[in-house]
Amino acid sequence: MRRILFMILVVFLIVIGASYIEEGVKTEAKDDFQTFIKSGELQNIAASILVSFQSLFERIKDQVDPSPEGTPQEDVEKPVLSVPSEQTFSIHNVQIGAQKEEVEAILGEPQRSSNNEYGHNWFTYHQNYQNFVQVMYNHNEQVVGLFTNQDLISSAKNIHLDTTREYVLEQLGAPLTRIQKGFVYYQLQDDANYDVFHLDESFVTVFYDIHEGNTLTSLQIIHEDLEGDKKSFYASASEPLKEGFEWQMFDLTNATRVQHGLGVLTWDERVRKTARKHSADMAENAYFDHTNLKGQSPFDRMLADQITFSVAGENLAYGQFSSIFAHEGLMNSEGHRKNILKAEFDHLGVGVAFNDESHPYYTQNYFSQ
Repeated sequence: MRRILFMILVVFLIVIGASYIEEGVKTEAKDDFQTFIKSGELQNIAASILVSFQSLFERIKDQVDPSPEGTPQEDVEKPVLSVPSEQTFSIHNVQIGAQKEEVEAILGEPQRSSNNEYGHNWFTYHQNYQNFVQVMYNHNEQVVGLFTNQDLISSAKNIHLDTTREYVLEQLGAPLTRIQKGFVYYQLQDDANYDVFHLDESFVTVFYDIHEGNTLTSLQIIHEDLEGDKKSFYASASEPLKEGFEWQMFDLTNATRVQHGLGVLTWDERVRKTARKHSADMAENAYFDHTNLKGQSPFDRMLADQITFSVAGENLAYGQFSSIFAHEGLMNSEGHRKNILKAEFDHLGVGVAFNDESHPYYTQNYFSQ
């Protein structure tokens, strides 16, 4: 009924020649929001007016009946963490080498299993995105990979979430500057917001958040045999990997929002298709921009796919090795971070595509109805 009312208002205003309403949905920084349609074409005017009325309606509605979106969830009990006895790090009291049945005795059943860049699956464990952990198993059902971006890190070196980079380096020493893959050495970025260490027969990547004092924000541990089997930083493109990267990005975003006291986003299959088309277009035509080669903004593309919204935004990432690296990079970019942590959003779709070199393009489309 509400959308029908909006359309009646739009048609009425167009008929009487009402001027274009420019207030509309607020936009963010250049990297996050494109300006709304300002051409004189009838379709664009109608779409813009529709969005304006939706925004106005939502503001009035929220004053009368505030949305619970963006409010903290009911807390789930946090585990008591033990200092690992055999390795430098554990996550949710799980260490590399543990058996799957031991892990699931601690974590319960996984919420999702999705293909990753190592040719295995990330098994995702959480309670409505609290106590969020990703675990990877080998063919013998032993843990060969771990990741978390929540306060589940325990260390023999007293390193945990929010530990400063300075202290991490003091305790772990100089990070790696390159990693060998076959006969090739891959140089690691000097200015990256992460450090990689070779510890306990594993590669440990410590990610930092520059917006929170350059402190530890997440931790990934990959067994050296698994890393050694991966002959290139970029895994070969495939349909399972594309879908895996999409779902991993979605889960990482929600785990981060919960960590910041925000509501969980709902997956939207329609806008996933919109996002996929833009990623594919960028990959096929070798460009990287919110505005496509036809001059369409993210909002144009969403409206063309019959997705109406009161507020919307888009994040793009390109060239990172995985969804974990892409997500951490977005969190260290102020404009993209605002989208991830925007309380008003309640839906998200993620679309991934690969270019001829298997480099992934990520498009995230956020919106509220």
